[in-house]
Amino acid sequence: MGLLSEGSPLSWDETKALAQHVREHGIEQFINLYTRLKDRQGDMLKWGDEVEYIIVRFDDANRATQVSLRARDILAVLNEKEAADPNGVKSLWRPEYGAYMIEGTPGKPYGGLLAHFNVIEANMRYRRMEVTEMLPAGERVMSITNFPRLGCPNFTYPSAKPTPEDETCAARSLFFPDDAIFPSHPRFKTLTRNIRQRRGEKVSINLPIFRDKNTVIPVEGSLPDKPDFVHMDAMGFGAGCCCLQLTFQACNINEARTLYDQLTPMCPIMLALTAASPAYRGYLTDVDCRWNVISASVDCRTKEERGEAPLKNDRFRIYKSRYDSIDSYLSPAGDKYNDVPLVMDEALYKKLREGDIDHLLAQHIAHLFIRDSVSLFSEKVHQNDKEDTDHFENIQSTNWQTMRFKPPPPNSSIGWRVEFRPCEAQLTDFENAAIVCFVVLLTRVILSYQLDFLIPISKVNENMQTSQKRGAVLSEKFWFKKNINGQRSSSNSGQQSSGLNNQDNKSQSEPGEEEEYALMTIDQIINGKGCFPGLVPLINSYLGSMDVDADTHCTIQQYLKLIQKRASGELLTTASWIRKEITEHPEYKQDSVVSEGICYDLLKNARDIQDGIRPCPELLGNNINSKTTDNIPPAIDL
Repeated sequence: MGLLSEGSPLSWDETKALAQHVREHGIEQFINLYTRLKDRQGDMLKWGDEVEYIIVRFDDANRATQVSLRARDILAVLNEKEAADPNGVKSLWRPEYGAYMIEGTPGKPYGGLLAHFNVIEANMRYRRMEVTEMLPAGERVMSITNFPRLGCPNFTYPSAKPTPEDETCAARSLFFPDDAIFPSHPRFKTLTRNIRQRRGEKVSINLPIFRDKNTVIPVEGSLPDKPDFVHMDAMGFGAGCCCLQLTFQACNINEARTLYDQLTPMCPIMLALTAASPAYRGYLTDVDCRWNVISASVDCRTKEERGEAPLKNDRFRIYKSRYDSIDSYLSPAGDKYNDVPLVMDEALYKKLREGDIDHLLAQHIAHLFIRDSVSLFSEKVHQNDKEDTDHFENIQSTNWQTMRFKPPPPNSSIGWRVEFRPCEAQLTDFENAAIVCFVVLLTRVILSYQLDFLIPISKVNENMQTSQKRGAVLSEKFWFKKNINGQRSSSNSGQQSSGLNNQDNKSQSEPGEEEEYALMTIDQIINGKGCFPGLVPLINSYLGSMDVDADTHCTIQQYLKLIQKRASGELLTTASWIRKEITEHPEYKQDSVVSEGICYDLLKNARDIQDGIRPCPELLGNNINSKTTDNIPPAIDL
């Protein structure tokens, strides 16, 4: 969720009055930070994952499930362990938006050893067990992207009711009670209230219903002008979803900018490949992913900023929510692909340029800073701009985009970082570890082989919408670079060859002969076809040149096979599996409704799959037996 400042939250009117103060001082803080750290070199590869979980209560007597509002109590105990032994704990835990959610990360970041790929799953398993041991009978911690009946009557335990008429409530939702928002940290309710008040009305999330034989139109609770859409009206419907994210430390700022750019075209591909959330507010929808849900759930733009009224009181027409895909590349190689006009604060851009920030980075920051602060604490208003960065992070951390470019924190050993944010959470530790392993290995191949994935930002935007369609991983095509060996590798002849043979290189066209990019299936992108080599074959080529111990090799190959089979359709995505479980349930009435009983059986089956009790070859394949371990062998851990 981003920066978790402590203190006394200001009201929206107080926060709005300080918006320009935060922007101006945030820019000054970034300039000072950049000046100190722009030449920082030699940081080692470090990386880590973040998995968000939902605590689910199973009421077996009534065949019902609820989200359990126990996150605060669980976190209190977990954080005591961290406080007592901060350097020795194997996991770190943080609050998330929902009172039923927690976020777990490894106790320490992983490093450059290939053997670390054999530790990911074991650490994820440890995290899950660590929480499970604290839960009463009937409750489980689950890495599901979305609770299918979030917002339905009595979806929480203890039961909480929405109070839309209560002016003191943060959400004022018809469906999502304030009690379901994490209570101990003021940030979450403050964000909810301020986003609603800044917008001038409640957020409006609308998903097309999956039209089945007996689907009733208008959908209950839908808006009059959107009768065949599932309507939701609170930040909790998006921020209450779970995801899987990765953060990488680069060796310097230029490498961080390269990774930021090169991973951007992969965001919609990985979103489609990890699709895991087809059901919302008790209905089966015609989408497979959470992205547009969470984007709309924090969309604080006014009618003027959304283009629904002429600009009069606001400064800019803003084309996206503050939660969306990125709008510009950062590296020199990406400049020519920045084909979407960038809305930015020209005065702040000028200040950044005067502070010796180059054009690409200056426009990126000036674009982020068209936003207001939507959460400000009284203790953080006045800061030392030469040492503090809270005003910068206030805006930076509330631009929730597919990628995030992260400067080093002040007075820290942490270097320049990149955060990869699109992936949905999967049911099992095996799946989540496979996604992490694939993306991290892809970063190594990108840098080692000097690969070039860059396509126009407009095509990335198009791919982001395509990726969320029902069954997109098999039924849709995505814009992707045809010759990923490209100019970056040809201009670095001293670098390691990417393993593409001469025939593969023939896919490169003379300038102007044909487009550099084409529509491809995810199967083609991942597994290769024709002249396109495929990302997994390139990863295997890279691994073939490395010294990998037998257990790690076995584990990595199982992970890569899962990715390949999801891409080819041999295995279902989580979203397709959930959709199949719902539509084939004996109680399903072909009416798009996910009833209490259907949801109970769905989540019970998901629970048994995550626990290894129920095999699920259509989702996971057969003979899953990774060699994951808690410890790296001493002979390897040099």
